[in-house]
Amino acid sequence: MAADALVTVVVLTHQRSAELRRTLAHLRRLPEHPAIVVVDSGSCTRDARANREAAAEVGALLVRVTRHLGAAARNAGVAQVRTPYVAFCDDDTWWAPGALQRAVEVMASCPSVGLINGQVRIGPEQRPDPRCSRMAQSPLDRIGLPGPAILTFVAGAVVMRTQAFKEAGGYEPRLFHGAEERLMGLDLATLGWDMVYLADAVVHHHPAPPQQSVERRLLAVRNRLWIAAMRLPWPDAAREVRHILRQASAQGVGAAVLWRTAVGLPWALWHRQRVPADVVRMHRLIRGDADAGHAICPKGMPRVG
Repeated sequence: MAADALVTVVVLTHQRSAELRRTLAHLRRLPEHPAIVVVDSGSCTRDARANREAAAEVGALLVRVTRHLGAAARNAGVAQVRTPYVAFCDDDTWWAPGALQRAVEVMASCPSVGLINGQVRIGPEQRPDPRCSRMAQSPLDRIGLPGPAILTFVAGAVVMRTQAFKEAGGYEPRLFHGAEERLMGLDLATLGWDMVYLADAVVHHHPAPPQQSVERRLLAVRNRLWIAAMRLPWPDAAREVRHILRQASAQGVGAAVLWRTAVGLPWALWHRQRVPADVVRMHRLIRGDADAGHAICPKGMPRVG
């Protein structure tokens, strides 16, 4: 099966033209020869010009979003996709040779699988991403699936059925960045799509030195609180909210998290659509409840300070 006829890579970039050029060079050399769509999410004029030139050099389609939309800018890229599968990269990640071919073959043989998360290797030394280790040890039932079943994923390291992405409605713009995969994962599971981790589909991640702002970390925590209110049964949502707020208070940012959450809480409640019982059980298992018979709080929270 020829992946070049079936998969498009959507690359998200913002203000990192040099990193984008490196990623596109790697994608261009892939034996699968995928189509490439570059989504420029609100880059400044200079970077936007450089991104346009870099995309033209590899024959990629450039989609420019004038306002920075965060993760939701990917939606504009997928709107241009005409292949049945879509792979995602950020401007500091790229797929290894053969990885897209492997993912396409697996998904073609497993019609229920709507998303595959590849194995992320970090930096020149190819350190394993801890998130992938957790996915590999997922407690969810994997019978009949080509890998461990998962409920959330790494947005810049997945191959999806284009149909599944569109059915889920893409990424929610209001979330911007941080934990946006949690909402889409719950929605994909609700729609009946399986999601799996596939260790032999490798993604390389060469991040710049960490510069994550406190504000962005606060947004990730806020989003987790919103998503709990939007999708979980009230007992589960209440336990998760209490746990997250205890963690935030211990770090001295409880008031900041509460304020950001409260501002958008009416919106979150207006968009509340409780997930079905089978997805609730999956969520509880991921959170650590061995028998999924009652709600269990998450074991951790992204640090916000």
